[in-house]
Amino acid sequence: MAPAPANKSDLIVVGAGAAGLYAAHCAAREGARVTLVSARPLAESASYWAQGGIAAALAEGDTPERHLRDTLQAGRGTVRESAARVLCEDAPARVRDLEALGVRFDADRHGQLALGLEGGHSTRRVAHAGGSATGRRVLRQLSAVVAGEPAIAVLEGRRAESLLADAGRCAGLVCEDGRRLLAPAVVLATGGAAAMWSRTTNPPGSYGSGLLLAHAAGAVLADLEMMQFHPTAVIGVPGRDGFLISEAVRGEGATLHDASGERFVDELAPRDEVARAIALRLRETGERSVWLDMRAVDPGRFPNVVLALREAGLDPRAELVPVAPASHYGMGGVQADLDGRSTVAGLYAVGECACTGLHGANRLASNSLSECFVFGRRAALAALRERADQDRPEPQPGAPVSGPPSWATRAAMWARAGLERDEQGLRELGGDPHPLARLIAASALARRESRGAHRRSDRPETDRALDGHHTVLRPGREPVPEPWTDALEADRTATAQPAA
Repeated sequence: MAPAPANKSDLIVVGAGAAGLYAAHCAAREGARVTLVSARPLAESASYWAQGGIAAALAEGDTPERHLRDTLQAGRGTVRESAARVLCEDAPARVRDLEALGVRFDADRHGQLALGLEGGHSTRRVAHAGGSATGRRVLRQLSAVVAGEPAIAVLEGRRAESLLADAGRCAGLVCEDGRRLLAPAVVLATGGAAAMWSRTTNPPGSYGSGLLLAHAAGAVLADLEMMQFHPTAVIGVPGRDGFLISEAVRGEGATLHDASGERFVDELAPRDEVARAIALRLRETGERSVWLDMRAVDPGRFPNVVLALREAGLDPRAELVPVAPASHYGMGGVQADLDGRSTVAGLYAVGECACTGLHGANRLASNSLSECFVFGRRAALAALRERADQDRPEPQPGAPVSGPPSWATRAAMWARAGLERDEQGLRELGGDPHPLARLIAASALARRESRGAHRRSDRPETDRALDGHHTVLRPGREPVPEPWTDALEADRTATAQPAA
């Protein structure tokens, strides 16, 4: 049967979260014709639920260099400094651009940005919109901007089934309905894989489809073992299990207590420390949850959190909230350079589906939305420099990717690749039917140490010989730790991109 007619554009963006919407907008702003493919209607991506803000050195006395130091410290010796420097230097300009696009960030009574303090940050530098409704506000505005842009064709309710390739170069994709889309470059902005675990803060669609698309096309993946578990996800509240309570709530004075009422952790320590402290206390006490005390926090700062809990029958203004860790954010993904290029020509990755080395082994709070805008723009501009020959043969589709994981796979991921892993459990997970579960298990086995979000109970020490190393997974080969040096980026950063 002949393939369906192909639609052609200058750039295809897959995913309509923060990174995808902003990348599409930045490309259209440069005069490009863009096709945006979204599995869900606009403003319904995982970014919509993001309660954290956008980390940027905007406060008086703060600097990109100070932001960089905090990022490096949180990343536990595996942050690629060049990627972190790009983010910290460009993030303030991205916040100003979002303001110009109509995003209204929270301000104080003097009209200045009301910056929040979150775990791992040495000063207030997190911009919020609507308190903990930042993702909702930003996505709503960006969706409106994109929907009103004539140069962007939005295909809602469409999933990418496979990438099209010609002589090792990505040249488009095939949707599940058979539609073929052609372009000189494709930007994957498909989000992460936290829904591979049974207990998660993420919506059901976050199962790493972009990682599998890229891997099937021959792209290298990296650091799949690095899944961050958020410390404070609601547990035991009907209708709100897994609901994330923003780290910013603790930044405004909320405290954590065990069943006896004792505070047992520095609430503003980096996430991996807080999550492990909670898990340890739960193991010691046999309890299902610890308790978050928000009673001293101004409810007007976090209206959506208060409303969501009250709708579920719990009033955080008067009661303690039961919380426990849940899978939240993957630091690994498609290996990408500082412009989002993957190892496959014409294929880019941005946002949570990408791995630039920015987050290392433990993402600094609210660097993820900053990443979406900083690297989304860089990838869009770099992708538009791609040139396709006019006489290229018809590209061929790769193998279709697997669908969502079964409940049995998700339960196995939580049991064998959760906050703590060991060799026996990971080898068992390596026989799971779902390909991404197997790839994650192989990556976790290859990192024979504990570092940041990756905790091996059978190898509890950090191996300093692996500082700067990332777990690299090439198609058809076993993952191996490899050093990523900033020298690798020298030829890719020669063409500096000015701030908008």
